[in-house]
Amino acid sequence: MLISPAHAQGAGAPAGGGFESMILILLMFGVLYFLMIRPQMKRAKEQKAMIEALQKGDEVITAGGLLGRITRLSDTYITLEIADKVEVQVQRPAVQLVLPKGTLKSL
Repeated sequence: MLISPAHAQGAGAPAGGGFESMILILLMFGVLYFLMIRPQMKRAKEQKAMIEALQKGDEVITAGGLLGRITRLSDTYITLEIADKVEVQVQRPAVQLVLPKGTLKSL
């Protein structure tokens, strides 16, 4: 009673607004995919390849900040020598970075 039906509908609403809205939503998903999802998948793929390529003698940094040389490898764990005769076991996915050879000696 306060608002007449003609005012409630709005003036000059374009017909077919659903199609443009659908295109806009698809465009937003496309941008989201190329800016966020695709780079994340690429980083995960590179990390997995790096973990699979680990070898005995590689110098690495773990997620916890440990620096060490790989002395033993298994399917799920690696053993790092972090000092003379001091070894720790960490999970393979904990390795964040493989260092160039000789980095530990320079520290």
